[in-house]
Amino acid sequence: MPIKSKIRTIPNYPKASIMFRDITTLLKDPIGFRLTIDTLAERYASMNIQTVIGIESRGFVLGAPLAYALGVGFVPIRKRGKLPAATIGCDYELEYGSDRVEIHTDAIQAQERVLLVDDLVATGGTALAAVELIEQMGGELVEAAFVINLPDIGGMARLQARGVACHALTEFEGD
Repeated sequence: MPIKSKIRTIPNYPKASIMFRDITTLLKDPIGFRLTIDTLAERYASMNIQTVIGIESRGFVLGAPLAYALGVGFVPIRKRGKLPAATIGCDYELEYGSDRVEIHTDAIQAQERVLLVDDLVATGGTALAAVELIEQMGGELVEAAFVINLPDIGGMARLQARGVACHALTEFEGD
């Protein structure tokens, strides 16, 4: 069963001309969800990952079970003001403004081998901000993993141009 077949497309959401790739249908499907986590776990099983980092919020849904499957800890990267202890943050640009993501200052150690996980890479802005946080803390980013890449938008290419190894389980052409 291809994972792509379990992902729903919603036209004109959240605004006109956007084709929203909705993974909630993949997550709801027990075989599709298991296949997603198992496929990622198999890829990273021999890469000596020490921590999985998930980007809010769908990165949490994928990253936590992946961390469990790999036998490692999970760290969230959250939007501004959501983490209770001391944080560092990174601002990034959106189509319609800017936002900020943050991580606890004690979340990862220098040279800790981490895997960054999110559901989708479009422009790459959020992922690039997460990479910046990982680097500020001295973490060693092994790879950024996504369920979906939107190659026509160019986010994965932006990450790779910055020297970030990337992997996606599937792609959708167009927006």
